[in-house]
Amino acid sequence: MKLIGVDLGGTTFSVGLVSEEGKILKKITQKTHVENGKEDVLRRLSEAILEVSERENAPFVGIGSPGSIDRERGVVRFSPNFPDWKDVSLAEEIGKRTGKKVFVENDANAFVLGEKWFGAGRGYEHIVALTLGTGIGGGVITHGKLLTGKDGIGAELGHVVVEPNGPMCNCGTRGCLEAIASATAIRRFLRESYKKYSGSLVYKLAESPEKADAKHLFDAARMGDRFALMLRDRIVDALARAIAGYIHIFNPEVVIIGGGISRAGDVLFEPLRERVPDYLMPSFLGTYQILPSPLVEDAGILGAASIIRERMGG
Repeated sequence: MKLIGVDLGGTTFSVGLVSEEGKILKKITQKTHVENGKEDVLRRLSEAILEVSERENAPFVGIGSPGSIDRERGVVRFSPNFPDWKDVSLAEEIGKRTGKKVFVENDANAFVLGEKWFGAGRGYEHIVALTLGTGIGGGVITHGKLLTGKDGIGAELGHVVVEPNGPMCNCGTRGCLEAIASATAIRRFLRESYKKYSGSLVYKLAESPEKADAKHLFDAARMGDRFALMLRDRIVDALARAIAGYIHIFNPEVVIIGGGISRAGDVLFEPLRERVPDYLMPSFLGTYQILPSPLVEDAGILGAASIIRERMGG
């Protein structure tokens, strides 16, 4: 039986037909066009699901959606990416239009499920997964089960404070991990720093301060640029403080890092692995691994397909 995974975002959505082994067999990506309203998005999403599953045995759909999700009823309670979506019965609406059984999960939780079933978390019972992109999300698997909390909205891993009185975060708190180590935060730091560090290789690679982003930063750091290394070290330190906290609380076997920033490779992962032990109790040393996600571009669809595996008991 094949699975249908839907990566629902505020800018684009992707629908994929996924084999039981985690191979994407067919994929459709479209602009979400949230400005056209809820009904238009639901219609086009349903049409894409029917198109990828045409003539296939694929009766189940998993949807990874941003926002606060009532995961048991498949309801999007609130999502900042969808202004007119409040208490939208997404599972019911898509089910009516497609004739399929639909499961809905928060997209960050879907990410850790994707790692459990198809990614670097295969074979592990205790997983922390962190996705570094426009924002920072994540999820936790403990004893093989998804940790969600009382209201199903737990494990907001991007919103632990790592710099008290640090930069303002979109959540309204100062110094969150997301306010320092996300792609959005890195772009902001680079714009703010241009006057002082205009000679940096970062800006030469980007060709202008407005275009400078995380890729330019890590490329310049790899080439030994002093400013890039300084900012890289701030990002690494923030991540190390947060990850050490997750290790203390959840005692994972693996900490998996995905999202666009994870593509930085060794210039990010080597100093991060060196830094995390500085913030750990001795008893936790050597109990975990820090691994890059192998899924990257396919993480959204595979995570969504994994919701089905999880709800159906494998």
